[in-house]
Amino acid sequence: MTPTRDMVLQALEQLELPGGGTLGSRDLVRALSLEDGAIRFVIEASSPDEARALSSVRAAAEQILRGLPGVRSVSAVLTAHAPGGAQARPAQAAPAGEPPALKIGRHPTGQAGPQPVAGVKRILAIASGKGGVGKSTVSSNLAVALARQGRRVGLLDADIYGPSQPRMMGVNKRPASPDGKTIIPLQAHGVTMMSIGLMLKEDEAVIWRGPMLMGALQQMLGQVAWGELDVLVVDLPPGTGDVQLTLCQRTSLSGAIVVSTPQDVALLDARKALKMFETLKTPVLGLIENMSTYICPNCGHEAHIFGHGGVEEEARKLGLPFLGAIPLSLDVRLAGDAGTPVAAGDGPIADAYGALAARLVQGGMA
Repeated sequence: MTPTRDMVLQALEQLELPGGGTLGSRDLVRALSLEDGAIRFVIEASSPDEARALSSVRAAAEQILRGLPGVRSVSAVLTAHAPGGAQARPAQAAPAGEPPALKIGRHPTGQAGPQPVAGVKRILAIASGKGGVGKSTVSSNLAVALARQGRRVGLLDADIYGPSQPRMMGVNKRPASPDGKTIIPLQAHGVTMMSIGLMLKEDEAVIWRGPMLMGALQQMLGQVAWGELDVLVVDLPPGTGDVQLTLCQRTSLSGAIVVSTPQDVALLDARKALKMFETLKTPVLGLIENMSTYICPNCGHEAHIFGHGGVEEEARKLGLPFLGAIPLSLDVRLAGDAGTPVAAGDGPIADAYGALAARLVQGGMA
């Protein structure tokens, strides 16, 4: 049997490092190569001090990998990329009395096929083909509406480049990590939530390549203490990129819901999102038409600013459920900016989200 990259990375996860964490969780493995049973890799520490602290790890890692079937030889090199005189604190160390630091954003660890999230019964991905159609607004309000239906709900903000759920859910506290591995999520409006935005300053940009995005998503699914949930709502980035691929291929999704506005331009991109889920064999549970109508608060006139009925017609053509239409309202924007989703209150928009949530619950989708 020839060892694979995933086998090697999984084996290295058995090795607990000084200061906590593993080679994978601390993103220290570089230049991993496998050739005819020969394994070679580099353990790259962030400073000479950290390298010295890890001096015993290299031999231990080699010993673990020699136990894998089909391995002829193992060679690990320990190096540090900081200047020789640098005095940097080890990645997982912390001053006495403080909890260990938690690093978010690393290369993903190997796994065998899609995996469930511990304690979570159903995972719903909320997607869109393009930005600006209100997907994140729908995600937060749907999560709150489901909680008001009596469901135990989680909300994961997987829009890593543009995380907006902290603002819309009204939370800004950094999640705790008592051991440097487990993330304790926050609570808001009856919903358990986690976002990469909670780990960053509000104006700090995420400048990561694909593998870092994939690793961050894997951490937020697997290292967050979600507890017992009936449904986890995942707010995906717009489009059809790395985060969508990672979620569909590595997580046991119950299904996806696609959000679009009625106009033709938005529907063109929504079709691409639907095609992506079809290709990845992820069931589409239905479509939502957002910003469907606008009713003037002064005169009561109903206007179709972005058109009307286009998403419902698209669902009919594709044989997919049409889950509902959400009106365009200034109240939605004001509530989101204030950190209290409109679905947490009363009125026509809250009723629309309540009806959407009830339909998902009654249909066994949430």
